[in-house]
Amino acid sequence: MTSVSAAGGDKPPAAPESRKSVTGTRRTVAALFLLPALVLLGALVVYPIGYSVVRSFYDQSGDGFAGIDNYKALFTDEGIRTALKNNIIWVVFAPTVATALGLIFAVLTERVRWGTAFKLVVFMPMAISMLAAGIIFRLVYDQDPDKGVANAVWVGVHDTFSQASAFPKAHPGRESPLKPAGGAFITTSPVRTGEAVSLPLVGVAPDLMPDGAKAAVAPKPEPDKVTGTAWQDFTRGKGVGKLNSVDPAELGYAGMKVEAVKDGKVVASATAADDGTFTLPAAADGAQLRLPASNFKEPYNGLDWLGPSLVTPSIIGSYIWMWAGFAMVLIAAGLASVPRELLEAARVDGASEWQVFRRVTVPLLAPVLAVVAVTLMINVLKIFDLVFIIAPGSSQDDANVLALELYRKGFSEDQPGIASAISVFLLLLVIPVMWFNVRRLRREVRR
Repeated sequence: MTSVSAAGGDKPPAAPESRKSVTGTRRTVAALFLLPALVLLGALVVYPIGYSVVRSFYDQSGDGFAGIDNYKALFTDEGIRTALKNNIIWVVFAPTVATALGLIFAVLTERVRWGTAFKLVVFMPMAISMLAAGIIFRLVYDQDPDKGVANAVWVGVHDTFSQASAFPKAHPGRESPLKPAGGAFITTSPVRTGEAVSLPLVGVAPDLMPDGAKAAVAPKPEPDKVTGTAWQDFTRGKGVGKLNSVDPAELGYAGMKVEAVKDGKVVASATAADDGTFTLPAAADGAQLRLPASNFKEPYNGLDWLGPSLVTPSIIGSYIWMWAGFAMVLIAAGLASVPRELLEAARVDGASEWQVFRRVTVPLLAPVLAVVAVTLMINVLKIFDLVFIIAPGSSQDDANVLALELYRKGFSEDQPGIASAISVFLLLLVIPVMWFNVRRLRREVRR
């Protein structure tokens, strides 16, 4: 039996040290610090997701098991199918256009002296909430050109090339020598040279007459010519003025077009002066005088931006206005890290600016462009605020998206089962995009 000496004997094993995390912190302490966040995550994310999945398999009351009936409604309900179609339009166009504009702005502002100021202006809409942006664009797209900026610009451009009529409501009064003729008005009998023709009209309020209109002048006959006056045969005040005759307070139809029609053909034409008088040559002898329909067409009122056909593109336009700045800032940051030597080398080799942009700049920015596009795709899948606020009630069905339909089913129509199914479907749509983004980020880290 051997004894262990005090000097050379084996030492007793040391007590095991507490395990630590990679940051050097004890895992127990780390878990305690993470616990509040985990509780909040479970309460605000995990539990709602789990409850929505379970609730999607139950009927409206929540007592009866409905199986996959709620999921069948996703593809049979007309409103949900419209929402799904619109979501596809959103995912295809909104991220693409916003990313493309961001790329263009980022590249162009690099060579502009006031590029930073321009970037600030483009990025400013990001500081506005979706609610405020929706209210702004509801006013921008107002049908009335006096209120809506979009229609004010559109009508201004249209009227530059196609003058609107100032007399859309004008029409013959009682005992008038004019009669209707397919939107136009024509004299009941032919006219002769040396005669003075009166063409009285009513229907336009004196305060709505053209600014250039002057007091009407009674027509005076001229030899070998047909003369006349077109005027507003109306004087304010009951019983004031004489029917079918020019009174001192009545205004002429300035700019009214008058045509002489013989055997269905226009043989002469004239435009009324500010006092409503006009003169036609001898060719008008024996013709009927016609006031063409162009004198009375309704003024162009612009486009119905929030109508059924344009409401979705209009709302997408407001979204791009907000998020193009976000895309521009991220792409500009990526562009700042692009090696300038590569760009200069391409230029030295004879590449044009377009070739440098297409073959060098864009490929180098591909990872950043992917981040921006994927982020915007996830964002538009959940779009709700802009559609809910901008689209009027008459066309909200046409602008419907899945997030809005979820709200309508859950609260307006009291169908929580279908609403839960829509929320689960939305989650399934977002997961592949998020998975692609995470996978791409991991590849970037490995590089």
